Amino acid sequence: MADGDDLFPGFAPLWIEGPAGRWFARAGGPEEAPPLLLLHGFPQSHAMWHRLAPALARTHRVIALDLKGYGWSAAPDSEDGAAYAKRRVAAEIVAVMERLGHVRFRLAGHDRGGRVAYRLALDAPGRVERLALLDIVPTQVQWERIEAHPGMNAHWPSQARPAPEPEREIGRDPDAYFEDLLRRWSAAGDLSAFDPRALALYREAWTVPERIHAFCEDYRAGGPDGPDRAADRADLADGRTLTMPVLVLASRHYLDKDKPEAAIDAWRRTFAPKAEGISIDSGHFLAEEAPQATLAALEAFFGQ
Repeated sequence: MADGDDLFPGFAPLWIEGPAGRWFARAGGPEEAPPLLLLHGFPQSHAMWHRLAPALARTHRVIALDLKGYGWSAAPDSEDGAAYAKRRVAAEIVAVMERLGHVRFRLAGHDRGGRVAYRLALDAPGRVERLALLDIVPTQVQWERIEAHPGMNAHWPSQARPAPEPEREIGRDPDAYFEDLLRRWSAAGDLSAFDPRALALYREAWTVPERIHAFCEDYRAGGPDGPDRAADRADLADGRTLTMPVLVLASRHYLDKDKPEAAIDAWRRTFAPKAEGISIDSGHFLAEEAPQATLAALEAFFGQ
């Protein structure tokens, strides 16, 4: 069994009793420093931050958290995405951070973690000092793109199908399924960007049936008629925007490749009209494929 302790030197493993069961995190950096919460993406875990977290911990109290259903955090059962709606997960994470003593914090989220992050910042703006979003556009924008270009990001509608069909398909060979996604979304088209120790942690989680179900429930929550899109639509109709400083990092070889609208433009016309945008020469996995450029952008933003 992989433990990943050596990926985060000086960090302490934490088990936090919270809403929806136990949550796993690693924490490092001075306890008196500004708290910085890192939320990972699909199909990964907190381990994706291992090349950035030690450096960020020089100036912040860094908490790298496993999302509900991912890594080592609890994976409660759910139907139709209910337990994995980003509004619900965001509220649970606020409670987890309170139990760690952090009422207000800085926040960075990649991929699915980015979706939880911007929902948390919209719903509880007083909690978030600064927000960094890595390689996503709003869920409503994502579905507009998929509906305009059928076949684009095919895993979204595929994993959002009713249970148990996608769970069964993935469960036949989860390593093949998820490793194929890692390869296709990486600029190099292979697994060379991923530390073998991190890959071992990803594989350990994504082969567990209840976690496969949790991943699909995550996508059902973000499905075409799911609660995540409904929340976006309601907020857009009400003209709600993010009130804190926002940084959008976009990969040149995945998110912004051949797209009709750059990620920063999508955010500026929706939830973050004053967002700062930086393009990273990377595939989707910025923190692992382009750690130096990603770290420099985050340090500059959170150091302000």
